[in-house]
Amino acid sequence: MTACAVETAGPTEFTVTADGAYAARLALRGGTGDAWFPERWTLDGPEPYAVPLPLDQPEEPDTEVLPLTDGRVLVRRWVADRHDLSLLYPTGPGTGQLPVGTVRSPELTLLPPSPDGRRAYALSAGARSTTVWLVAGGAFGPERVAEVPGRCAGGVWLDRTGRILALDRETDGVVKAVAVDLARGGEVTPLLQITEESNDRLLLADPDSGLLLIRSDAPGHDRLGWGVLGSHRPVRFPECLLLADRAVTPFAVQPGQVLMPESCAVGLRIDGAAGSWVGVWRPAGRQLHEWPAPRGWLPGAGLWTREGVLRLPYATDAVPCGVASLRAPVDAPVDAPVSAAPPDEYRVMESAQSDRTESAEGEPSGAPRTPAMCRPVPLQQAPLTGRGAPG
Repeated sequence: MTACAVETAGPTEFTVTADGAYAARLALRGGTGDAWFPERWTLDGPEPYAVPLPLDQPEEPDTEVLPLTDGRVLVRRWVADRHDLSLLYPTGPGTGQLPVGTVRSPELTLLPPSPDGRRAYALSAGARSTTVWLVAGGAFGPERVAEVPGRCAGGVWLDRTGRILALDRETDGVVKAVAVDLARGGEVTPLLQITEESNDRLLLADPDSGLLLIRSDAPGHDRLGWGVLGSHRPVRFPECLLLADRAVTPFAVQPGQVLMPESCAVGLRIDGAAGSWVGVWRPAGRQLHEWPAPRGWLPGAGLWTREGVLRLPYATDAVPCGVASLRAPVDAPVDAPVSAAPPDEYRVMESAQSDRTESAEGEPSGAPRTPAMCRPVPLQQAPLTGRGAPG
C-alpha cells in the first residue's frame, strides 16, 4: 500500500481525556519557527475546534500538557531544579494560569489522563523505587500517593474509577507489568508474567471488555500480543501484527464491548520507511486492515466511539483543527470511511493479506503459536478478575 507521509518534527504528543471530550498538545505559533504554546481541542461538539493557550513566554519543547474534563489543561515545566505545575484556561482574549505546586525530582512524567477526568498523576522514577504523585485534583498541591519498589515506566489505567494503575516495572534487568492499587497505599500485585525471563509490558487496556495489548519478547523477540484481564488463557501473538521492517503500535481500543474482548477494534499506528499510516485489527478477525493516514494526522492520536468509528485528529495549514472518521471493518476490508475529512487523501485501501494474514487454522483458539510458550502464566494474579475495582 502507499503510505501518507506524516511530519513528526518537534513535539507530537496529543493527549485525549478518557471521555473523549477534550484533548491537548503543544503547537507552533503560526505553524513556523520554534515558539511552542499549549493548545486545547474540544472534541465532543458538532465540530472540533481548538483554543490556543499562549502565555507571555513560549514553552520549551519538553513541556508536557494534559487535558482535564473541566476544560483546563495541566502543564508541567522544568524550571531550574524543579518541575512546576500549572493549570491553564481561556479567559476571553487571554490565558489564565493557576499554579498548583512544584515537585523537586530529576524526573517527572505525566501519566495518561485519569478515568475520572478530574485528577492528574505523574511518575518520578528513582534508582530503587518510583513515586506516584497526585499532581492535580488534590487538596494541598502535589502529594505522594504511592511508592513502588523498582524503576517504573509506562502507565495504563485498568478500571473506570482511577484506582488501579498498571506500570512496567524493571527489577534485576527484567521488565514486568504490575498493578498498583492507589486506594491501598500503592499495594503492588503482579499482572504479567509470560515467562520468568521475558520482558512483558502492557501498552493498552480496555476496562469494559478486559482486552489487554501487550509487548513481550517471550516468543524470542519483541512481539505485539493480546490477552484478557483475569483470564487463564495464554497471551496470543498474531502473525498479522508482525510486519517486516515496520513498527506497529496500538493507540486506541474500542470501548463499550462489555465482556467481549475479541470484538474490540484496535487502532494501530504503523511506521515504515515511507511514513506513518493507520491500521485496524480485531482479535476475532485475525487480519490487519491498513489505510493511509489523513494528511496532517497527529501520529498515534485517535479515539474510538462505542459504535466502532475511529476518530483521527489532524492539523494542516488549511484545517488547523480537524477530525477524520473511519468505520472499523468487521470481517473484510470493504467498508468506506464515514467521513473522508480530507477527501483526496483519506480513503479506504485494502491491505495485501498474502503473507501477513493470520488464517483460522494458523492459531488454534486458546493455544499460543510458539511451542516455547506452552506454559505461560499471564494474568492469573491480576487484581481485577471481575472487570471492576476490588472492594
